[in-house]
Amino acid sequence: MDDHRVWVFEEGLWTGDAAHYRDAIDDECLMVLPAAPFVMTGRQAIDAVSDTPRWSKVALSERQIMRPQEGLIVVAYKAVAARDRSVYEAYCTSTYRRLSHEKWHVVQHQQTLPPPAKT
Repeated sequence: MDDHRVWVFEEGLWTGDAAHYRDAIDDECLMVLPAAPFVMTGRQAIDAVSDTPRWSKVALSERQIMRPQEGLIVVAYKAVAARDRSVYEAYCTSTYRRLSHEKWHVVQHQQTLPPPAKT
């Protein structure tokens, strides 16, 4: 998957519907998020997204992509997502594994909130 497709894929995880999310997340995925229950499996994350409003837009910056071996992609970035009047900001990582020629699944995702602003 070329870099452009990687970022389109990642943005879709934030803004796509529950069906898109379900198609992209592996049942064996592990996630760490900054809200309870904090650690989730892919199945738990898929179930949670089914009941959560999706983000209407997301901006990804500080983008990094690594390909440590054939069929494995690791990304890191800063996300700023918005819906209605809510804005969410986090530093994130995702790891994808290739299942077949054009089929990729997320097997790891993590979000870290930025430190609070110093006053």
